Amino acid sequence: MGHSAQKGRRPIGPGEAGWEHVADWYLGWVGPDGGEHHRTVTIPAVLDLLAPRPGERVLDVGAGTGVLAPRIRAARADYVGVDVSPTLLRFAKKHHGREGQFIRADARAMHQVPALVEVPFDAAVFLLSIQDMDPLEAIFASLARVLVPNGRVIILMTHPCFRVPRQSGWVWDEERQLQSRRVDRYLSPLVVPVETGGGPIHSATARFHRPLAEYVTTLADFGFTIDRLVEIPSQKAETAGRRSAETFALREIPMYLGLRARRG
Repeated sequence: MGHSAQKGRRPIGPGEAGWEHVADWYLGWVGPDGGEHHRTVTIPAVLDLLAPRPGERVLDVGAGTGVLAPRIRAARADYVGVDVSPTLLRFAKKHHGREGQFIRADARAMHQVPALVEVPFDAAVFLLSIQDMDPLEAIFASLARVLVPNGRVIILMTHPCFRVPRQSGWVWDEERQLQSRRVDRYLSPLVVPVETGGGPIHSATARFHRPLAEYVTTLADFGFTIDRLVEIPSQKAETAGRRSAETFALREIPMYLGLRARRG
């Protein structure tokens, strides 16, 4: 994953190694096959949006542990995963090296990696990675240069309208006996430190919150047209008790958003 500075955002240099400093924590959490939310919610949604076809080349941007590799290979498509964390790439190669290729690359500069431009890709996927990357302009500009004309991009992210890090959460209305979603702020772009179990020294990474319009307009600026958008509820309760109201709220308020856009 690659980041850089924008107004009001913390500067992160081109040599940033993504989640390298929390790689051990992430490996323990996700593993080679993905966590529960990967297996039950986000991977099925990505595959539905992507609909990979035999012989296609699919680029996984911010591949992490390579959880998509066996699913793409099962569709008889060719998989290439990119990330900037050496530790995550080593893990991905160990567990999924037979199912795809893994290359170290910055999301902002994929077009500068010969192996990624020699044969352009039919599709690219961001599986819960785009909100850990910045700026969108550099990422989508680079992406446009490694895709075929009419190539498609699939983005699956936490829902920017309802899951603003540290600025949203579930609330219970005792009088109405309803569970609702609280959003304290939304339109302002934010860089939010995210605490992890990555160790006592480097135990936080950054998440970039942007309003939905920023994704839509930036994609359009680089020649992408959105042709499908899905809002996906979580299948796991985030609070305990009040089961009926909780289940209703989780079914009605989507926690993930997926979109498909085509270049040109």
